[in-house]
Amino acid sequence: MSKPDISNAEFDVLDVLWERNPASASDVVQTLSSHKEWHEKTIKTLLGRLVKKGVIGFEKQQRQYLYYPLIAREDYTAQETESFVGKLFKGKITPLVAGFATQKTLSKDDVNELKALIAQWEEDND
Repeated sequence: MSKPDISNAEFDVLDVLWERNPASASDVVQTLSSHKEWHEKTIKTLLGRLVKKGVIGFEKQQRQYLYYPLIAREDYTAQETESFVGKLFKGKITPLVAGFATQKTLSKDDVNELKALIAQWEEDND
């Protein structure tokens, strides 16, 4: 599946559905309205766009539609990361990590996790 073109607002709606699904439009509206000042109609429009893009599906249950994601968070994250690194860093991870390191935004835990990932990669690829 190619990476769907999802706006930031659509991503916020999708994020709600990754957290809990299936969910009605009212559930999504209630969840998002706690930290966004979006009108109910806006959220329903975003749900419709995501359905049209094939990112979420729905089923009608009595008088409401229940929405659910058609793409896993992990799959979308992997595709988005690959696209980001490809576009900004010509596919190379080192400049990305170096940027975080030189700006001192890497924590000790981040460094330890990176070391563990590298060790695992070396073990798997020897």
